[in-house]
Amino acid sequence: MPVERATIWVVDDDRAVRFVLATALSEAGHDVAGFDSAEAVLDALRKRQPPQLLFTDVRMPGGSGLALLETLKHKHVDLPVVVMSAFTDVASTAGAFRAGAHEFLSKPFDLDEAVALAERVLSERGVARLAEEPEPVGDADALVGDAPAMRQLFRAIGRLAQAPLSVLVTGETGTGKELVARALHRESPRARAPFVALNTAAIPAELLESELFGHEAGAFTGAAKRHVGRFEQADGGTLFLDEIGDMPLSLQTRLLRVLAEGEFFRVGGRELIRVDVRVVAATHQDLEARVREGGFRADLLHRLNVVRLQLPPLRERREDIPVLAERFMHSAADKFDAPPKRFGKAAMDRLQAHDWPGNVRELENLCWRLSALAPADVITVADLGDVLQPVQADPGGWESALARWARGQLLAGNTDIHATARERFDRVLLDAALEHTGGRRTEAASRLGLGRNTVTRKLGTSRPRR
Repeated sequence: MPVERATIWVVDDDRAVRFVLATALSEAGHDVAGFDSAEAVLDALRKRQPPQLLFTDVRMPGGSGLALLETLKHKHVDLPVVVMSAFTDVASTAGAFRAGAHEFLSKPFDLDEAVALAERVLSERGVARLAEEPEPVGDADALVGDAPAMRQLFRAIGRLAQAPLSVLVTGETGTGKELVARALHRESPRARAPFVALNTAAIPAELLESELFGHEAGAFTGAAKRHVGRFEQADGGTLFLDEIGDMPLSLQTRLLRVLAEGEFFRVGGRELIRVDVRVVAATHQDLEARVREGGFRADLLHRLNVVRLQLPPLRERREDIPVLAERFMHSAADKFDAPPKRFGKAAMDRLQAHDWPGNVRELENLCWRLSALAPADVITVADLGDVLQPVQADPGGWESALARWARGQLLAGNTDIHATARERFDRVLLDAALEHTGGRRTEAASRLGLGRNTVTRKLGTSRPRR
């Protein structure tokens, strides 16, 4: 297959070798960067995307090429590396391939041969990616968000995906905990192995042990044949245990042993089963509180909670609602084989004002219902009336906050409290109304039940002097 333009890095402390090889590869149409040490490459990888191919010398000051190769194979398992060396004895070449080298290039080398080698490796890599790469991730499996908490989460997933650590994902129901688990699996070296998910709260307690560990034929009434459990199904890959806080204590003991030893017996079995599984657990419960209550083992919590990822509720990332809603509307349109509907501005404002107790799942369900039921291509506030409960006013909420503020001011010995409160009250109302109307004062005045001149006067008196 034709080789497309690729990014190639050349690592050699010999400036001349580095220059001529980089020049030849550049003239062949590739983007080439040169590095004089292993440390320089590792530093670049912390800041940039990895290349499609890397050439490295073996003997360099500081870290050797083979040490660099071993590091790359742990963190960038699919990156092909060509090792260059003037030492072509069996020990040197075997050591290179044992460390994970894709090819070995003997020095001195012919530049045309080096370029041809690069083309061959890139071509093989392209064929392998077409043949073996997992299916592209669909919208349903994509984490979306630009809120600060989500950007922090994405960075954490990127770092943790390569580490063989247990992860505990916490967050309210409907925030997308399984999507985090799938992302950790998808970006990890286990990506080509199975991802197996089990909601422990959805399985009756008497069947959960068999579901997790499997059973032998005749192990209990109704066990007509051997059943392979989720741990065996996930061997080599990732097992996602949702709602781990609901697991019975008796099973928590067995789970702890599997996490510690990587082995177990099927129910009714005598054969010791060994597995290599990364466990990602999730819960909406406060597991520390469950430990204090005696409902969850402290040692299991410590084993699961090597790293904890917290998903924010949707009400704390309202800026992500428009892009989430658009994605869900497009997914529904694809399913219905129809043009996607979109939200009008007022309807979107209404979505962003909602508290979403069901979080992202509630928003997704709403979008699917509207895609099926809304009569026009543009969804209005009226369309939301039947499917989205109106925001409930809670005057006691702000009144209680105001009372707390007033008591604090009085205790502090402050005076003129009434005037200060009135000024701040006016400023909050005016800012909210102007934001809602896009800065149109006449409309804001009408919505507040005030005259335009009154709004103008209050704007003049409620703004802090500069």
